[in-house]
Amino acid sequence: IEKIKSDILSILYENNLKPFYTFQIAEEVARDDEFTLKLLKIMEKNGLVKQANKGDRRKWIMSDNAYRAYSEIL
Repeated sequence: IEKIKSDILSILYENNLKPFYTFQIAEEVARDDEFTLKLLKIMEKNGLVKQANKGDRRKWIMSDNAYRAYSEIL
């Protein structure tokens, strides 16, 4: 699960200005939408990602704090 979360962060970091729908992230990490959404919600609670819009179809981006931390690592 941690590896998949890391992959999600990597995808969002590489495309930081472009929000992704849950299904797009799921396709990139080769997981189903519901499992990916569950991980994204956990990551949102931990401050790693945030929703770019509110509503039924969620778009996700990396949080500002996570982006800065990820940038320092790379």
